[in-house]
This record gives sequence, C-alpha cells and structure tokens, in this order.
Amino acid sequence: MAKRITIDPITRIEGHLRIDVEVDNYAVSNAWASCTMWRGIENILRGRDPRDAWLFTQRFCGVCTTVHAMASVRAVEDALKLEVPLNAQYIRNLILIAHALHDHIVHFYQLSALDWVDILQIPKADPAATAKLAESLSPWTRNSREEFKAAQGRVNAVAASGQLGIFMNGYWGHPAMRLSPDVNLLAFTHYVQALEYQRKALQVVGILGSKTPHIQNLTVGGVANAIDLDAASSLNMERLEMIRVLLEDVVRFINEVYVVDVCAVASMYPEWFKIGSGVKNYLAVPDLPLDSAGSSYELPGGTIMNGNIAGVHGFKTASDKDFRDGVSEDVAHAYYQGDKPLHPWNGRTDPDFTGWNGDQKYSWVKAPRFNGAPMQVGPLAQVLIGFAQGHPLTVKHATLAIAKVQAIAGIKVTPDMLHSTLGRHAARAIRASMLAELAQKHLQLLTDNIAKGDYSVHNQPVFPSHEIEGVGTHEAPRGTLSHWVVIKDGKIKNYQAVVPSTWNASPRDASGAHGPYEASLLHTPLARPEEPLEVLRTVHSFDPCMACACHTFDPSGRQIAKVKVL
Repeated sequence: MAKRITIDPITRIEGHLRIDVEVDNYAVSNAWASCTMWRGIENILRGRDPRDAWLFTQRFCGVCTTVHAMASVRAVEDALKLEVPLNAQYIRNLILIAHALHDHIVHFYQLSALDWVDILQIPKADPAATAKLAESLSPWTRNSREEFKAAQGRVNAVAASGQLGIFMNGYWGHPAMRLSPDVNLLAFTHYVQALEYQRKALQVVGILGSKTPHIQNLTVGGVANAIDLDAASSLNMERLEMIRVLLEDVVRFINEVYVVDVCAVASMYPEWFKIGSGVKNYLAVPDLPLDSAGSSYELPGGTIMNGNIAGVHGFKTASDKDFRDGVSEDVAHAYYQGDKPLHPWNGRTDPDFTGWNGDQKYSWVKAPRFNGAPMQVGPLAQVLIGFAQGHPLTVKHATLAIAKVQAIAGIKVTPDMLHSTLGRHAARAIRASMLAELAQKHLQLLTDNIAKGDYSVHNQPVFPSHEIEGVGTHEAPRGTLSHWVVIKDGKIKNYQAVVPSTWNASPRDASGAHGPYEASLLHTPLARPEEPLEVLRTVHSFDPCMACACHTFDPSGRQIAKVKVL
C-alpha cells in the first residue's frame, strides 16, 4: 500500500514550498510540488510609473532581489527600445555576477551540503589525514591540519554539550550518508569558510549597488553610479581596486574549494548521476550583454527538447522572438481564476484559493510552458545549452569539471549523466567557475572603458502615449527569469513575472504533465520513507528559494514523524 509523505516546508530558507510524495515499495510513485504563499505584487504594479517597477519587484524575495530589479528595468527598456550606456551594462553585469557567485556558494554549502555530509561522523576524523587528502585535491592554502582541527573542535564541543543547535534535526546516521569521517570534516571546514567568501561577493554588490539586499543604483536607461576618478564619493579607482581584490578572493575560493568539493562529493555518490532526471526539456536565455543595444552577449541561450543535445535551438538575443512567442502560463492546478493558458502580456494574477487538492488545485505557482511543454531551467539548462552550441567558455569549464570527477572517482562521466540530481550540482559549480572568470573580465572591460574617458551611465527614457510591450530577461542563479510589462500612456497596464522557481516548481498543467520538481522525484528510491533524505537531495539540487520544517503522514493523515530540515 502506498504511503503519503508531506514535507512542508522542505528547504532551509524562504520556507513556502511543500512537497507531497506517494511511496510504494520504497520508491516514489507520485509527487506534487506546492507553493504555499501568494504575494500579488504584479497586481500592485498596475497603474504605476514603469520607472518605479524595479523597486517593487525586487521585493518578490529577500534573497533574489537584484535579479528581479534587473529584469524589471530591462523589460521597460525593451518596450521602449532604449539602449543602455556601455558603463551601465558592465556595472549591471558585475552586480549580477557577484550576486550569482554569492548565491552558488551559499546554495552548495549552507543549503544543500548537509544532505550529503554527516556532521556527527566528524569527531571520528583525523585532521592530519584530512589535510593530506585535501592537499591531494587542491592547492587551497587553508587546507591545513590546524584549520581542520579547529573545525573538528567546534563540532566536538557542540556534540559534547548535547545541544546540537542548528544541526539538531539532520539525518545523521542515515544509510544514504556515505562519506568517510575525514571527507565529512573536509566538507564541514569549507562550509564554515564559505561564510566568509560569500560575504566578499556581496560586498561587491554593495559597493556597486549602494546596498544589498535591495540594490538602489538602477534606472530605466542605465545606472545611477556617478563615475569620477578624482571624487571620493563616486566610482573611482580606489573602489575599482577594492572590487578587484574582493573578486580575486572569491574566484580563488570558487576554483580551489567549491568546484573541487562538488566533484569530490559527486565521485563518492556516483549512483546519483542516475537519479532525479525528470523533465529533460531545457530553457535558457542569452545574458551579460556586451554592447549598448543588447545585440551581443557573453552567455548563450536556447532550448533543448527531450534531452536531445544535438538538436539544440539557439536564441539570438535575450528577447528572441521564439522566446517571446513561446511562453504561456497554465492555471489548471493553481489557485488562480482562469480556464486556459495565457501569454504573460495577457496574464492575470487573480487569486482563487480552494485548499489543497492533489486532483484539482494545489499550488500558488502557475504552470509556465514553452510551446506547451514543461521546461527545466537553471545552471543545468545553461550548461547543456552552452555545451551543445560549442560555447567556448562553457566547453572549457565543463570539460575541466568532468575531468576532475573522473580523476577522483575513476569513473567515466559523460554530458548525458548531467540529467540528474548530481548533474544539477555539477552544472552549478561549472557555472560558478565560468562566472568567476567573467567577473574579472567585466571588471577589466569597465576599467578600460572608463580609462578611455567615457563616464556616461544613463540614457533618458521617453514614453509614448500608445500601448507598448516589453520583456526583460536574466539568467538568474536558479534559471531563466522574465518580467513582462504592458505600458499605456506612460503607466503600467499589466505586469507578469515568470520566475525560475515557477518553471521548476510548476504543478501539473491541464494535460496532467508534471513540472520539473515533480517529475524529478518519480522512481526515487527511499531507504527510510519516514526519513525522506533522498527527496530533499533532489529538490534541493534545484536550489528552491524557500525553507525550514518537515512533517510526515501516513495515507490516512495520521502523523508518523515530524522532522525539521536544516
């Protein structure tokens, strides 16, 4: 008889995601992903000045703030066909890159590493042996016996006290936990160090964006950063040098710690390259513009359908016609009014809450579709689409990561294996290493352009009286983000945001097709259904921006266990 397990909420931050699974013979036979919160900011924006929209939209989230601000100004600029000065493009790119580096570090270490690392095995580790292992994997200077001994001492003190604090409710001792004590100590030490380096990335966002979270420097038409090399209160050489030093530290951590740790963990759980594939349709948009008109981009976009990498279809620009025409949102199983899929420019966000019903409506997330098909978005989509198109930077860093896993594990790794739970982690590490390289490149592009005497940062927008439409896109840390705006008489007539977690956390559509979270969980083996660690591993691999406790029930609704997620 199938058992029903409800995990609500399932993640470690932003806790509004509920996952329900049916478990039959120790494997997931059905799944539902439910967002349990509605905000309605799209409705708040109607009738407002389009130049102010970004200040509201970055309040969609307390984590993914910068990305919504950027997509919003790009949507209005697209509607106006307004170019952006080169300095503004580079400053925006640097903010987005630094934010993404911060996000990827936090995701692996603070939000998902403890799905794979057993904290209570650390007291058994040998710091000297851990240092020797670490030195064989990476030249990271902080892989010393002293660092590992200090980290072990912290865990020993907590374990001895009997008060585990934030580590109290982990699945310690779970049969799916397989790392040796020394590897657990290595990962935990880097977990602690990661707190320092993600902060350095955010300092870059703060310097360029005036504050973080919720940056203050954007304008429709550019940025508000004054450039004056002789003024202490402006963007000058001292601040540019400060950014360079911070980025160098973050880049070193990404390349010598984060990427290596992901490869090491992957090599010790190779079966997870065969679990969690789900939807093999992938979507990404071009990003990091290299010119004022937004006609050339650092990163490519496109689609892959049914896992056919050879059949990749590329997008020429971030607002490619194929992308603009292909997106719709279905509300058959979402708490909204409506009976047919709508394009975002015609979209409505009118709530119709009926309570959770897995056969009818069960989520505040709509079901985005591309030409009628569910799509997976995120680093895996970005890497596969870039690799399939022969994008040099993607090919370079993907090849290096695959070689690293093969060297550590002694197994052959192919791009097809990335269609998996571990593949999403590997792709995020690959993307982080790509962005680390681009961070230094774009800082140099900005510095060189300023050195030429170009201090321009803003082009003035002019709004027509007739109706115009625009879409602003960005490849955010969690995937393809798009803001869709309709403007008439200089005011917002309609506004819709189709965000990465909407694509991935999508409920079923009218045809019954699962969204990526749901599809990825099907057939997942569970060693202990009352401790559904394997479900957490796969859902967390998407990096959902939500959080924090689990409840487990039998089919009749009787609670059989209560488990909090770290």
